[in-house]
Amino acid sequence: MNALRAMFVCAAAARILPAVTFGFEAFSVYPSAQTQQFPDVDNGVVVWQQYVQFEGVWDWDIFGVDLLDASAPKPIDVAWLESDQQRPAVWNRSVVWQHEYAADDMDIYLTDITDPDAPVRYLLNAQPGQYENNQTEPAIHGNTVVWQHEYINPDTLEADWDIYAADATDPAAPYVYRPAEFWYNQQAPAVWRDTVVWQDDDSGKWDIGIADVWLKNDLQDRLYVYTDLNQETPAICDNWLVFAVDYGGGDYDIHAVNLSGSDEPAYSLVDLPSAQINPDISGHLVVWQDNRDGNWDIYGYNLITQTEFAIAVNPADQTHPAISGGLVVWEDTRQAPAKPSQIYAAWLEGSVVADCPIPPAGDLDNNCRINLADIILMAENWLACALEPPSACTP
Repeated sequence: MNALRAMFVCAAAARILPAVTFGFEAFSVYPSAQTQQFPDVDNGVVVWQQYVQFEGVWDWDIFGVDLLDASAPKPIDVAWLESDQQRPAVWNRSVVWQHEYAADDMDIYLTDITDPDAPVRYLLNAQPGQYENNQTEPAIHGNTVVWQHEYINPDTLEADWDIYAADATDPAAPYVYRPAEFWYNQQAPAVWRDTVVWQDDDSGKWDIGIADVWLKNDLQDRLYVYTDLNQETPAICDNWLVFAVDYGGGDYDIHAVNLSGSDEPAYSLVDLPSAQINPDISGHLVVWQDNRDGNWDIYGYNLITQTEFAIAVNPADQTHPAISGGLVVWEDTRQAPAKPSQIYAAWLEGSVVADCPIPPAGDLDNNCRINLADIILMAENWLACALEPPSACTP
């Protein structure tokens, strides 16, 4: 009999799934002989870009798999089109991605995969003047889609990146606005509910910009300025902001700060003379790629118990992790050179990822929940208590 576990997802509703063996067993999401890159995940839906043929021409396209719906097609055709479709991000049943409309002209699209057999695609940056130049690196949460928008100065021909957003409540008629349109560069946006974050070099180094996207007509931005070092690639969930800090010489560390406390300082989740980059966060769990052993691996951190743990340690490289609830996905080269990079995943379970410092009474498997699995352990222990020696009976 399989125990049941609750999956608590920051960006989506809770789901009840069969328990799997503790140990973070990695598996290939959709094995292929073709290169797969840049995964994202939300509520069991995994998306990625894959180098495939379209009408005889090789290019990047977007595919997905719903790990919670065995009846969904595998893979889901999110964007299998002419030219390149890249850098997907997913929330619920909406996938956003950048589309190569022409040379040096990327646009942002959204695919609704509510019916995975018949995905519906929409252009989001449909506003005069926004078809020009590049719109890249989309992110999504709820009805808010954000991306970085390239402005080319007609006099100097220098590029200046800004942060744009769309209210995609009606994706056929998105409302486009500008959370961060300032001098210098605003890049690498992320969004959670009403808050969009990005890296901003307005001060001459990278800091973290923050804006309330519900104030579309009166955006109030602020910078999270931390030390004299560069802070890059932010991710946000609830009140938690995580980002990479560049200490120089290839030494990056992952830092976290709870934005609900006005004076609460950021702190380092890991402090090693190596690189920890590309953080992502869901609820109380943070993941990143880490080269402490000379190659890239995937590590995680429990913000509640303040415990670090390894997720995927392999002699090959594991990069670009993303997390939703207890499901982590990443790009993995363990099958190279026979197979190029593939998308791998693992379910995070057990006491190391539990969301309570001390398990409640009756929680025998230390997952902070009293459920059917604990009842099974109680029954097994009750039967064993008639055995010798007495130590066979646990308290």
